Amino acid sequence: MIRAKVYVTLKKGVLDPQGETVRGALETLGFAGVKDVRVGKFMVVTLNGVSREEASKRVEQMCKKLLANPVIEDYRFELEEG
Repeated sequence: MIRAKVYVTLKKGVLDPQGETVRGALETLGFAGVKDVRVGKFMVVTLNGVSREEASKRVEQMCKKLLANPVIEDYRFELEEG
């Protein structure tokens, strides 16, 4: 079993209204000095019966085809065996 932890974030320069809302809320709650907040997605994908190399290829394709929008989002992933 291989577990992939996938992190998806908006590319630099893409407006993040959700992040701006969180930043404003933190300020309202008294957390001064928060300059910027970027909100993203975190997913865990578990794969059975594949090698680490095959898992990496599959997760890469999953990100390109569905999990991330490559036009406006960056992604990275980490693989764990277990």
